[in-house]
Amino acid sequence: MPTAAHAHNGPRDAEAPPLIEARDLVKRFGGVRAVDGMSITLRRGEMAGLIGPNGAGKTTLFNLLAGSLKPSSGSIRVSGREVAQEGPERRIARGVGRTFQIPRPFAEMTVLENVLTGGQGQAGEQIWKNFLQPGRVAAQERAAVEKARSLLNFVRLSGLESEPGRVLSGGQRKLLELARILMADPEAILLDEPAAGVNPSLLELIIDRVLELNAQGKSILLIEHNMEIVARLCGRVVVMATGKYLTEGAPDVVARDPAVIEAYLGGVAA
Repeated sequence: MPTAAHAHNGPRDAEAPPLIEARDLVKRFGGVRAVDGMSITLRRGEMAGLIGPNGAGKTTLFNLLAGSLKPSSGSIRVSGREVAQEGPERRIARGVGRTFQIPRPFAEMTVLENVLTGGQGQAGEQIWKNFLQPGRVAAQERAAVEKARSLLNFVRLSGLESEPGRVLSGGQRKLLELARILMADPEAILLDEPAAGVNPSLLELIIDRVLELNAQGKSILLIEHNMEIVARLCGRVVVMATGKYLTEGAPDVVARDPAVIEAYLGGVAA
């Protein structure tokens, strides 16, 4: 059963379409099907996990859901709208943001400037508005800085806002990337291995912040190898193997599933 931290799927949204719904996705690279007929949904307010052995196709699936890859075939819907052929800018505008397993902040930009790069639709991005609407542009920029600072406070990086991005540790970079995508107010966040390469104290902070975002109503789909963390965060886990859907269910049930155990052992042996 989902814990209180992610029990947001009440009877009212049982009838609503999933926030993200992918059906029969195929992604070919040459003759290889990295994703092979995969279907997955993410409901509004849900925190779900995506697991599977190395080479299962999880990151390729994330790239398809986030728009950085286009599927060879299949359907991706966000809030009921078909988006499979749209790129990542349109996908974030539709409320789907993603983090990367190895975040790469702009090394020489300050931490605050890195967060500001996540903002969408600023008037100042159109050159003519800087001349014709300088007051509006300045007001938007002030509001963006205020929002970025509040997000740095949320991820506990306020004390580093003037430091260059290159000084951050691996865990701090993951927190910075989370703040950056939150600038765009995504409804859904695709988290790629939030625990990988993070020291234990920062890991607890990342888990706490992810739970808080879910409590605020954000829908979260995460790839994670650490099953203990998956069990702490997710009410439902979807398992992939060799590009295909294998099974899904509560973390403790999935972990005991003979087909899942076999997929992991087979993956290690391979």
